[in-house]
Amino acid sequence: MASQSKQVGIWGNTEKPAFWDLLPDIAAWAGKHELDIFLTTRIIAKAEKGFDFDYKVIESADDFKQLDLILSLGGDGTLLALSRAIGDRETPILGIHLGELGFLAEVTTDDMFAKLDRVAEGDYEILERMVLDCKVQNGNESHSFHALNDVTIDRGSSHRMVNCELTANGNHVANYKADGLIVSTPTGSTAYSLSAGGPVVMPNLDAMVVTPICPHTLSLRPIVLPDDRTIEITFPDNPTGGLALAVDGQVQESLELEARVTIQKADYKTRMVIFSDTNYFDVLSQKMGWGKRGE
Repeated sequence: MASQSKQVGIWGNTEKPAFWDLLPDIAAWAGKHELDIFLTTRIIAKAEKGFDFDYKVIESADDFKQLDLILSLGGDGTLLALSRAIGDRETPILGIHLGELGFLAEVTTDDMFAKLDRVAEGDYEILERMVLDCKVQNGNESHSFHALNDVTIDRGSSHRMVNCELTANGNHVANYKADGLIVSTPTGSTAYSLSAGGPVVMPNLDAMVVTPICPHTLSLRPIVLPDDRTIEITFPDNPTGGLALAVDGQVQESLELEARVTIQKADYKTRMVIFSDTNYFDVLSQKMGWGKRGE
């Protein structure tokens, strides 16, 4: 059981009407439990009129540190963006799903206030989820990214397949001729990687899944690597450019043919709020049809 929460942040998809419908009720819940509410500057800027409740402002990323937890109201994309914004500041995230599928969110609007009451009482647990650290050497420029779900490299604007060479800790693994590669965390194993034929990996494990996208051979299958490996991807023998890299499907960068992508486990984890009665396989069954036969 976690300690009782007193400082609660709110991060949300302000494009969803449901977010604005729920915000006053969440503020009322916080007031009932004598909790301080913190809103992002984006929420405040997007509000069409003022708020009739007291709140404090998350003005910078370092303000996440003073929160006991933060609510993510939206879909999986909203939560992924929040994870990257928090970075290594260790603020626990409770996902509240407002959309159609939503695999990462622990709570739906149907059971929201029952779960929030448990949060106020400290009746919740923290699950630490692995994050990827991705460094890109792209010509004369270098960039660093972090991903809770995955890093994807694909053919971008080109219509040709991509030639990728993959090494792990300096050892050659494979040459891939495919539409691209997905490197995912266990959290991301149920996202794009799963659609491309990758395995489901439970989120409390530390591992990296490498899944080729439409490989041009039957012999190249998805592989799971331990978390102590450093993956390096280069692009030899590609006749044209057009390569693209995507982080959690949200941050994108074009790659030159001479680019080098290095991926390893980050030195921090994203902390997610879960409840003792949560069953991962129940979630798989309810939201993705796990174990169900076609009708």
